Amino acid sequence: MTPTNVKTRFAPSPTGRMHLGNLRTALFNALLARSRGGRFLLRLEDTDESRSSDAHAQTLMADLRWMGLHWDEGPEAGGEAGPYRQSERGAVYERYYRMLEAADRAYPCFCTERELELSRKAQRAAGRPPRYAGTCAHLTAEERERRRAEGRRPTLRFRVPAEKTVVFHDLVRGEQRFPTDEIGDFIIRRADGTAAFFFCNAVDDALMGVSHVLRGEDHLTNTPRQLLLLRALDLPQPEYGHINLITGDDGAPLSKRNGSLSVAELREAGWLPEAVLNYLARLGHHYTGEVESQLLDLQGLADAFRTDALGRAPARFDRHQLSYWQQLAVHRADEATLAPWLERLDDAVPADRRRALLAAVRDNILFPDDLAEWGQRVFGPLPELAPDTEAVIRDAGPGFYEAALAELETTAGDFPALAKALRQATGAKGRQLFMPLRAALTGLCRGPELGPVYALMPVDIARCRLEQARELAATTP
Repeated sequence: MTPTNVKTRFAPSPTGRMHLGNLRTALFNALLARSRGGRFLLRLEDTDESRSSDAHAQTLMADLRWMGLHWDEGPEAGGEAGPYRQSERGAVYERYYRMLEAADRAYPCFCTERELELSRKAQRAAGRPPRYAGTCAHLTAEERERRRAEGRRPTLRFRVPAEKTVVFHDLVRGEQRFPTDEIGDFIIRRADGTAAFFFCNAVDDALMGVSHVLRGEDHLTNTPRQLLLLRALDLPQPEYGHINLITGDDGAPLSKRNGSLSVAELREAGWLPEAVLNYLARLGHHYTGEVESQLLDLQGLADAFRTDALGRAPARFDRHQLSYWQQLAVHRADEATLAPWLERLDDAVPADRRRALLAAVRDNILFPDDLAEWGQRVFGPLPELAPDTEAVIRDAGPGFYEAALAELETTAGDFPALAKALRQATGAKGRQLFMPLRAALTGLCRGPELGPVYALMPVDIARCRLEQARELAATTP
């Protein structure tokens, strides 16, 4: 297969918000396509009418665009293999149902859910894995008509061949073998006439020319069923790769309970797309060499992407690692990227000082809320001081701050001048000079370089801070 024939896809169900696991699946497929000079397709698997909605579909597509994962083919992008919403492909599926029925590879099943559950319980009690017992597999035409006359609405089951083995090479896990006798006949059309996942997912991949499918390992046992379908219909088969699942700190599958976030929540909190992409690209996939620790754009991530670097062990979500990539992304971001952060600043921050504030503190912030906090520290009332900050102020003593207040008017906005004058007046230098000033002026013992912050701080606020520090230093803890 030539690189230009490579086509991958992301095929979500628009039933809710997109979370990190879905996003990583989309990313890996996009990277694989880009790494081979191929195409990335989006398909909406919206056959679940009770849960799918156009609003969810629009949000999902907006999330992908925000992340920079633009699809070459699919809804709103067009293509020759559409429609790309499964709810609009019923006629396509019906044609292939008829083909299977004509070849006696599929049959109607009239079993009720109650009957199926009793059958599964009996099999478990006998120590056998639960699978369809074949109750309706050999009904005569008369028996089928009698059940229809009774008002039963049948599903359609695929007839799995007996005593065969489905063998395929998994892009991540190597050779896989599944005996057909352990599969059982499975439903390809629901009783309401809608297509079941096994069927429409496989048929659409074939008809849309999808060559490679990366999806979660929870789909591994679906693959032999889908390969049997494609072979029965004489349709092309994609290469499958089943990627590891993401887990939380507790080792359980990642969920809202143990740290999962939706793309909408990431965006609202101020995570940058570049940070999320760089982290997810390394979550279950190993980059080597210089690019291992570099913040890369989407094409850079794709250029170094390899399916043989996809891991099998569970990939544990690490928020600290995500924050590391956020720090790199914020540091490299241009003004346009961070401009929305300025809009979240309190009115106390003058409009003409906002860009300067961002420049002064950007190496010490990760999110818009961090910037807003520094806006408060520079232009508004200080939050309650932490015990370590109070200790630094008391250790400096009231005389230190009296000397600072004496030099304030002549050194307003000029921190080097203030530091020099205060050094001459008190003899303090190094940490003994700068830490008490930082604690008094910002309320913290850590933070960005103090010079640019002091240059932004109004004189009356600096005076108030130093006076409060002098009073605190004069009190007994």
